[in-house]
Parts: sequence; C-alpha cells; structure tokens
Amino acid sequence: MTQRILEPEQIQSLDPSAIPRIRLPQRADVFRTRAERLRQLAGHNPIGGYVRLMAALADAQQQALEHLSARMPSRDAIAAAQQHSMPILPALSNERDPQWRAVLRRLADRVEAAGAVTPALANVLDALRAMDDAALDAQADAVLALRYAEIVPSTAPFIMAALQVVWTDLASRLDARDVPYVDAPGVCPVCGGAPVASVVRIGGAFQGYRYVQCGLCSTETHVVRVKCTNCDSTKGIAYHGIEGGNEALKAESCDECHTYRKIGYMEKDMEFEPLADDLASLTLDLLMGEAGYRRASPNPLLWPEAPAEE
Repeated sequence: MTQRILEPEQIQSLDPSAIPRIRLPQRADVFRTRAERLRQLAGHNPIGGYVRLMAALADAQQQALEHLSARMPSRDAIAAAQQHSMPILPALSNERDPQWRAVLRRLADRVEAAGAVTPALANVLDALRAMDDAALDAQADAVLALRYAEIVPSTAPFIMAALQVVWTDLASRLDARDVPYVDAPGVCPVCGGAPVASVVRIGGAFQGYRYVQCGLCSTETHVVRVKCTNCDSTKGIAYHGIEGGNEALKAESCDECHTYRKIGYMEKDMEFEPLADDLASLTLDLLMGEAGYRRASPNPLLWPEAPAEE
C-alpha cells in the first residue's frame, strides 16, 4: 500500500480544523516505546552506555506510570486556562503534586535493581536519596525553568524523569478538547514545557503532519512544516544531516534565531521516537554547534556540564 505524504504547501492550504491539533501521550506504552527505541539506538553509538542507562530509566518510568494517579486540575482551573490561553497544567507553578518525589525514589530503586550499576551511577543515586524535599524541589524548579547554573547535570536526568512521569500521567487523562490554544511558539499547551524534537507522522488522521513532542509531558502539538519551532519564522529554514547517517533524522535550523531542533520522518523510519532519537544523535549536535547554531532547548535526559547562554 502506498501512503500519500503531503507537501508543506498542501498542508498549509488545508482547513486547520481538519488537522488533529493535539496528540496526547499513549499511557499504555509511551515510556516502553521510548525504552525500546533507546536500546535499538545504543549499539555502535558513541554514548551507547548512557543510552542504555536511559533505556533502563524509561522502563522504570513506564512501571511508575502504571501505578500513578496525580491530582488533576479542577474544571475552574481548566476554564481559566482556556480563557487566558495559558497551559492547562503549568509546570512552573506552586501546585506541583508532591508525589513526584516518591516517583523519583522509585525510579532510582528500579534503575539500581536493573543491574550494571557503576560506581559513578551509584554515587548519583546515593546523592538523590540524600537530598531532602526542599533540595529536590529546588532542583525541579531549576530544570523546569532551564536555570542551567543551578542544575546538577548528573542528577538532573533522574529528576526530570520523575517529573515526566507525573505530567505524562496528567496529560494522558486529559480530554484533548479541553487543551487551550497557546499563541507563544515552542510552548506546550498542556504544561508550558519546551519541545525536544519534532516528527512527521504516518497513519490515520496524523498522516503527513508534523508534531513537536513536549520534553516534559510527551504531548505532541501540530506545527506546519518548514517553520521554526522556536521563533515561528518561515525564513532561513534549512535541514542538515550526517552523510551516510540515518536519513530519517535531520536538524532543522533557523537563520532568524540561530537555533535548531531535530526532526524525524516516520515514512523513512517507522520506529522514530523524538526524545530517544534526539538523545542518541549527539554527533549531529556537535556538527550543528560547529556550524554556529545552538539547541533551542536541551534534551531532558542529557544536561550540559557548563551553564549555557540563555
């Protein structure tokens, strides 16, 4: 069967109401699919050991998600978000469910139980367990607000992983019709988080459409193709790949804001998973840095050692 892939001009000429605006995370397998993809990408990868560790962490996330039911927003809160075009479950608020800290500790225990714990990883897990609630919340605030100077890179992926479980749980239980329209480019309408990468999907109502995947809640939001997902510009957009590398993965750069995000094409690789493929393509990040572009936002599971320019 031949699948029809729409060109950018065709997509933009269609009635926007016919395009699914939101793709909420699939609770049954969102992290399991990510873990499987990470393991697939780990072989012959320059950071293969780390990618496999993150696969074990994603497995632990799926287990934690199956037993979590975080506090949902009230109908009044949903109505207020809709009225003001604000994210419905804002991550940067004082209403964070304290269950996230228990989730973090369960993730640490499950990663440790998965085996192959190196001395360095053992130190990271011990450091997480030694942090009190106030210290954990301070780190959560820092990673969600991208205050790089305050982030401890070694523990941040685990803290972010726990937050991902909570917000993915919430997002998976929303009605897509309740999700507000948010005008700011690069802002998730569910949680206010930043996209990690985008994907041109295949199949059903999503055929040929491009979606950006939130790095926190895994919600995917439709964005027309050949458009910067950081500044909304349609000028100076270019695509970069690695010769002989995965043809399904490109870096989409913008000469207006000098940033880039990666984009994957499922017609070329049906198993593309935005966060996993972004994490496992560090070589492309290095090449984009050498070309003078900076990441529009970090991968939630890999944080820079030095403070980044904001």
